[in-house]
Amino acid sequence: MSFGLTNAPAFFMYMMNSVFMNELDKFVVVFIDDILIYSKNEEEHEEHLRIVLTRLREHKLYAKFSKYAFWLKEGVAVDPSKVESVLNWKQPKTITEIRSFLSLAGYYRRFIKDFSKTAKPMTLLTKKNAKYTWSPSLLAQPDVTKPFDVYCDASGNRLGCVLMQEGRVVAYISRQLRKHEANYPTYDLELAEVVHALKIWRHYLLGNTCHIYTDRKSLKYILTQPELNMRQRWWLELIKDYDLEIHYHPGKANVVADALSRRAHCNVIEARPTNS
Repeated sequence: MSFGLTNAPAFFMYMMNSVFMNELDKFVVVFIDDILIYSKNEEEHEEHLRIVLTRLREHKLYAKFSKYAFWLKEGVAVDPSKVESVLNWKQPKTITEIRSFLSLAGYYRRFIKDFSKTAKPMTLLTKKNAKYTWSPSLLAQPDVTKPFDVYCDASGNRLGCVLMQEGRVVAYISRQLRKHEANYPTYDLELAEVVHALKIWRHYLLGNTCHIYTDRKSLKYILTQPELNMRQRWWLELIKDYDLEIHYHPGKANVVADALSRRAHCNVIEARPTNS
């Protein structure tokens, strides 16, 4: 089947899940035409590799040898796209921007050893003539057998959300509003952020239980709301594909998604420049 066809990726993913039904999440991870085999030791890995190759042969599927990578010990590296919003965070220029980033990082301080020591260089930026270095973010490996949490926020001209599991971050996303989205009412903008998160993380959320947290209280009732405009109805049809619950989460508690959505615009009236 040509991958140029609209339904080809979805059909191929369905087929691969069927082929490796008994091995998935035991020692095999599949995403479309990529297969990851993981094991505790070399002997176990050899047996797992034999099983996977046998499955492929039984179903007349052929893997390209030049794309194989065997007996790797490096493990799985973080996908740069998952931390793009944080890694590309512009260097703070004002006290307000520094506090926004520290608020984001501080929300996960219980997962970071010696957080106060690590954050101290940025904290010192509230004083004159202080310098700091920036370090990468820590992400958790998702477990598809457990529920996911998605925190969403839309502020000004940006959307931001965080995918979490058991209190640990799996991925971040953040983007600027498109031209037509800038005219959305607040309710539609918050709903657009939920839909955006569901589309981006569809491979994690579809078929799994997920909890959506937003600071728009009325959004809780979108699934039972009797009167919807055409845009909301279209989005509702997409939302119904997922096993999800929408919860109200006050803006002050939703610090991470809020920081992602606000990072591109600070209140100039309250901002104070820092000395570099």
